[in-house]
Amino acid sequence: MTQLPGVGIDLLEISRLELALERRPNLKLRLFDAEEIEFCERSRKPGRQLATRFCAKEATIKALGLRGGNMRDIVVRGGGVEPPAILLKGHAARVAKDHGVNVSLSLTHERGMAAAVALATRP
Repeated sequence: MTQLPGVGIDLLEISRLELALERRPNLKLRLFDAEEIEFCERSRKPGRQLATRFCAKEATIKALGLRGGNMRDIVVRGGGVEPPAILLKGHAARVAKDHGVNVSLSLTHERGMAAAVALATRP
């Protein structure tokens, strides 16, 4: 079994995602599941919340060393007043299970930037 990278990080200018979603409204449905969209749309700044979740998905992809798969296979829960958590489905869940790892997240945003760090560890 090959070793996973184990750590992933992603940083994104919030306005870049907001602009992409404005130009291509169906993109939101390709990147996020209904639970994530609903959570973010209840926020005062949904673009910031979506960008942070996008970063978490990208960081998780890097931490698990994923090749291919679907962004909707990675669901980000919580954030804000709740600790962030990740739910893996499909290909992402199979890779994590095959390697016996769980993924932990740290999310942040400041001014116009969103960021996330994902850590894949064995329980």
